[in-house]
Amino acid sequence: MSRVQMIQPAEAQGEFKDALDTVQKGMGVVPNLAKALANSPAVLKAYLALSGAVGAGLAAPIRERIALATAEHNGCDYCLSAHSYIAANAAKLPAAEIEAAREAKSESAEAQAVLTFTQSVLKNRGAVTDGELQAVRDAGFGDKEIVDIVFSISLNILTNYFNHVAELDIDFPVVHAHPHS
Repeated sequence: MSRVQMIQPAEAQGEFKDALDTVQKGMGVVPNLAKALANSPAVLKAYLALSGAVGAGLAAPIRERIALATAEHNGCDYCLSAHSYIAANAAKLPAAEIEAAREAKSESAEAQAVLTFTQSVLKNRGAVTDGELQAVRDAGFGDKEIVDIVFSISLNILTNYFNHVAELDIDFPVVHAHPHS
């Protein structure tokens, strides 16, 4: 059971309703994450704006791989569930690539470069080496894409941590993080 109140779209009024209507229009549904974030309409709007900015800068298959690797790293079942569903249904990633992304692996050289960089950012709390930065550049990513990648990682960390605090009920097909030693 969630530890944060869910703002139900049918009961929402004013700026709460406006924020949830934006989610409904964009996704076709209002996931529990949005219902919980709607406790602060300004936070929900900021989350949607940042999601939109990150979404415009990276292709969906890359974005979803980053989300999966980050959620697995942080042990966030809610985000693993949501992004496994989105990766399969919106980004059209095959099941093997979804599973591989959780461990920062990919058959695609481009995606592998991003996932290796993502793992370094996560493990080193952003303090990547010049060599790690150069490796992602050598894979064809410029400064704009590097900014997008780092902000995608950061956005996913934010939702992972929020979900740990809120213990949201998972409203996607459930995927659990692998046990890590």
